[in-house]
Amino acid sequence: MSQSLFIGLMSGTSMDGVDAVLVDFDTPSPKLIATHTEAIPEHLFKGLQRLCQPGQDEVNRLGRLDRSVGSLFAKAVNNLLAISGVDKSQVVAIGSHGQTVRHMPNLEVGFTLQIGDPNTIAAETGIDVIADFRRKDIALGGQGAPLVPAFHQQIFAKADKRRVILNIGGIANITWLPGNAEAVLGFDTGPGNTLIDGWIQQVRQQAYDQDGAFAASGKTDNALLAQLLSHPYFALQYPKSTGRELFNHAWLEQQLEKFGYLDEADIQSTLLDLSCHSIAADILKLSNSGELFVCGGGALNTELMNRLQALLPGFTLTTTSALGVDPKWVEAIAFAWLALRHHQGLPANLPAVTGARREAVLGARFPAA
Repeated sequence: MSQSLFIGLMSGTSMDGVDAVLVDFDTPSPKLIATHTEAIPEHLFKGLQRLCQPGQDEVNRLGRLDRSVGSLFAKAVNNLLAISGVDKSQVVAIGSHGQTVRHMPNLEVGFTLQIGDPNTIAAETGIDVIADFRRKDIALGGQGAPLVPAFHQQIFAKADKRRVILNIGGIANITWLPGNAEAVLGFDTGPGNTLIDGWIQQVRQQAYDQDGAFAASGKTDNALLAQLLSHPYFALQYPKSTGRELFNHAWLEQQLEKFGYLDEADIQSTLLDLSCHSIAADILKLSNSGELFVCGGGALNTELMNRLQALLPGFTLTTTSALGVDPKWVEAIAFAWLALRHHQGLPANLPAVTGARREAVLGARFPAA
């Protein structure tokens, strides 16, 4: 069996699909062998959205969805292998992020919860699964997030360059790579796509704002933007992480109560500026200039990229394609890499990023046998 092929599975806050990648780690730079995105069925998507908010019968719903999401992840793997022509026996392990349904690291007893039963994935694919990457870091006093900066450091850092890797999924997070491995930082800045996707889904029944065209047709309301930016999360110092628990439909509806006179497009534009301004403010706390590489779904939003560039004139802004990695697949590749690190018995968290007391081997192995 090959000792270098791993699969990464990622489903983020936006719940827009399960990204699956087959990666060869036989060379210093990961080689992407095959990719696949498995759509999340509508009934499962709605069930996950309901579970992300407190409600009745949560334990039973959690148990059922845990198994269902596990089966969906297994389907993504099996379809990926069919596309690649690679036999399952050649894959060392699957690194599964799972689907986050709660992320509450700042409670007196902090916790994070990702579902997508790894036993089900292992049973339905015949491949060992490495999962539950976040809870060891939280047990060590960390945020359990973000975890990808360690991967960014290994793949994207360059000794003589000041680089920011910006991932814009449902939530946006940045990795600061100042050219010194000891000074790497990373944290969630706040909303990425979650609010702008949610709003256009509500008012236009579209999955997302293609190229930011709807936002571009509106005009940002400065009073609403200032109110949104007053959320206490934006004033927190890193390490910090967040999710739908803070930035969700209910919170947005509350914020919009006094702004019912605004056009829908103006609200879309304002929400896009909320993402851009909160991202830019945190980047400027780190540096006024450097190289900024964007990955995640936000990299495909032309209006978002243009507004970010305007807010960050000292940075050259492009996507991770310039570094040889398709921006759509960066996070899924990172979870294949996290599986590799576990397989090798090597630590995968950065305490300066997550706030954990020490480095640790992350995740647990669920054998297929």
